Amino acid sequence: MEVILISGIFMSFFIVILLLTKKQKALTDKILAVWIAVIAIHLLGFYYNQIGYWEKYPHLIGVTAPVPLFHGPLLYLYSLYALKGQRRVRLADYLHFIPGVLAYLYMFDFFFSYTAKEKILIDKGEINDFSMFSIVLLVAILISGLAYSVLSYRLTVKYKIKIKNRFSYSEGISLKWLRYCIVSIGLVFLLAVMVFLVREGLNFSFPFNPEYIFYSILIVFIFYLGYFGIKHENVFVNSPVPGNDKTKRKSPAGKYKNSGMKSETAIELYEKLLNFMQEKKPYLNARLSLSELAQELDISPNQLSQIINQQAKVNFHDFVNKYRVEEFLHNAQSNKNFSLLALALDAGFNSKSSFNYIFKNQKGISPSQYLSEIQSQQQKA
Repeated sequence: MEVILISGIFMSFFIVILLLTKKQKALTDKILAVWIAVIAIHLLGFYYNQIGYWEKYPHLIGVTAPVPLFHGPLLYLYSLYALKGQRRVRLADYLHFIPGVLAYLYMFDFFFSYTAKEKILIDKGEINDFSMFSIVLLVAILISGLAYSVLSYRLTVKYKIKIKNRFSYSEGISLKWLRYCIVSIGLVFLLAVMVFLVREGLNFSFPFNPEYIFYSILIVFIFYLGYFGIKHENVFVNSPVPGNDKTKRKSPAGKYKNSGMKSETAIELYEKLLNFMQEKKPYLNARLSLSELAQELDISPNQLSQIINQQAKVNFHDFVNKYRVEEFLHNAQSNKNFSLLALALDAGFNSKSSFNYIFKNQKGISPSQYLSEIQSQQQKA
């Protein structure tokens, strides 16, 4: 286990260095670097405890005890600013760290007023000065981890909606990997809750140390989070995101109620959009965005989003990809010697996986099945 812990600690600090030396760092890179550094400190504290450093150097006891209270807020802030694309942390967001700071303030007396022998006795439970605080701290850590996991997951669901309203593709900008990380963190805290209830509530003694499982998962999590965190494309850094303006978000039904656009204007712009899509075929651009198409039409992104949502009754992603599917079918009829992937890429799709998913979502069956049915119908005719 010591080898695994040492590997995790060194890898954590290595990922931190990679993030801080990354070109064109975004705020999310800095938050992720801080979070992984906190995880490294957490692992280092556990490692020192396991090799007996707390007995050899008693003043290290409890130094990292409140650290887990920072995992939840950092996970949440990373998720939040991956969506917002802001360059600075708001002052209000520092409030998430108050529980961790208060825990350290409460332990101030323990750190500076107790002797080395007294700290050892407290750690062994022979002095009960901090026994209640230890239970409260553990419960706070478990609640914090679960609560922030739920909040972070909800943010990624909102992000998925924003992606479909602003982009015609998802490759490189999907936070599906982050959702997996959030679920993993949530499951670890949930498992910790179950262990706590079984051990404290039922007075059950495990034949092994459950913490080894938690920290092993945490080390695997670091590798996964570090890889995708470095690789993640910050798509909203230089572009405004719907819902991040000064106005409050409204329900879908009344979203454009006060936009000021008349119904006649909306219909005219929609017809202009349809003609442009038919004649210029902007959907052949595999990375077409709402902002780019709005610029081509000489209207604002909000206006374009409004007319697509209201007139076509779909989001931007589905609107554009409907044209791509039809382009693919048209090309498939006239270019039967080409592979399906080649035809899909020519129609504006980014990858085979996204093409298959979108096609099946629109037509109900796979591209090959659909073409086979058309061919069968043509032969019968």
